[in-house]
Amino acid sequence: MASRERLDVGFLMDPLERVLVHHDTTFALMLATQAAGHRLLCFEQRQLIHAQGRPAVHAREVEVQPIQGAHFRVVGSRTLALEELDVLWLRKDPPVDAAFLHATHLVEASPGRSPLFVNSPAGLRGASEHLWALRFPDLSPPTLVSCHVGELKAFVEAAPDGAVLKPIEGHGGEGVVLLHRGDRNTTALLELYTRAGTEWAMLQHYLSEARVGDKRILVLEGEPLGAVLRVPRDDDHRGNLAAGGTPVRASLTARDRALCERLAPHLRTEGLHFVGLDVIGDWLTEVNVTSPTGLVEVAKLDGTPLAERVVASVERLARDRPGRAASKAR
Repeated sequence: MASRERLDVGFLMDPLERVLVHHDTTFALMLATQAAGHRLLCFEQRQLIHAQGRPAVHAREVEVQPIQGAHFRVVGSRTLALEELDVLWLRKDPPVDAAFLHATHLVEASPGRSPLFVNSPAGLRGASEHLWALRFPDLSPPTLVSCHVGELKAFVEAAPDGAVLKPIEGHGGEGVVLLHRGDRNTTALLELYTRAGTEWAMLQHYLSEARVGDKRILVLEGEPLGAVLRVPRDDDHRGNLAAGGTPVRASLTARDRALCERLAPHLRTEGLHFVGLDVIGDWLTEVNVTSPTGLVEVAKLDGTPLAERVVASVERLARDRPGRAASKAR
């Protein structure tokens, strides 16, 4: 765009003080938003309120720069109704706990105009990152979700190359364990993860392609942006970057594009504008919707300004929202 209308863009996120400026996807989006001429307002989940009949927030207006430790400056602080924002990025890291779900209800509890949500509060509530892929069993490796230790143990014993045990609310590779037939720790771990058979745990067949890497595909409005292969260390089975995996340049295969095409209409319907698919070999293992990462690594490895592309798409979505022209004339 030759001339952009200035937007008020909010970021609901974890503490800005703690971001790693050369890795954090949210920070890359903030830099690109600022470069496009828009106003940045950031706040944490605990700073949401509902007062005088509408959702509001205690926010800081900030300016950002890619210098760790001096990466932001507070321009001003104020309390504003969410309807004053044009865009609200919901980028709080997991876990998706009760407080997170309450926040998704609070931000949309407005009698009037709401900002463009990225991603949709309803979409976030409906798309458990470990469970949403279960809607597409033909795209995923053999999977069992159960509270029953006996069932889970039998699944491990029958898995040809072992099974990956995941806590339902896990993220960043935390608590992901590889179990093999005959492992004496299996029963104890299953009891621990299910809290003695009272909570669900998830098992998936281990895929040998995981040694080559776990591919993160970033998807914008149903279309693949790019991918990065996250290669595990020699002494670990997890490729997650947060768990020490190494980012390696990856191309999109025909299978990757077919997965994106299959999921695209569902993502669009649920307002999941920006997501990260995790793919091992030919199989979809997770759909990350709360705060998908990898944007910085893909952009660096591909030499592509991905954050700018994401911001341009969000600008278009915000500009084209029904009723926006009238609300901006307030």
